[in-house]
Amino acid sequence: QVQLVESGGGLVQAGGSLRLSCAVSGRTFSSFAMGWFRQAPGKEREFVAAISRGGGNSYSADSVKGRFTISRDNAKNTMSLQMNSLKPEDTAVYYCTARTDYSNNYYTASNAYLYWGQGTQVTVSS
Repeated sequence: QVQLVESGGGLVQAGGSLRLSCAVSGRTFSSFAMGWFRQAPGKEREFVAAISRGGGNSYSADSVKGRFTISRDNAKNTMSLQMNSLKPEDTAVYYCTARTDYSNNYYTASNAYLYWGQGTQVTVSS
């Protein structure tokens, strides 16, 4: 059974930084393309960043480009999202997601992913 567990969320002031992590178990981590999505209260879930199974290809949403960096460590079965220069509009529940994949692609659509974590709250105060 595949499990994804996020950690690292919390409360931070605007301009601050947080690092989210996603630990994956139940299957070989390097067989997954991975992504981060977020959902703010009253809004739809939106794409944040994605990374290919080998880590060679990645992509971030325009709203976070230059501030957030996605990465993965296949030896440690973890994916991370380094978030810098946080803004109040970044406040949301952040979800880690995975799909079995054997290409070098990344995926930006939520319906491309099968496995989801329970989410971790990120709150940015002004």
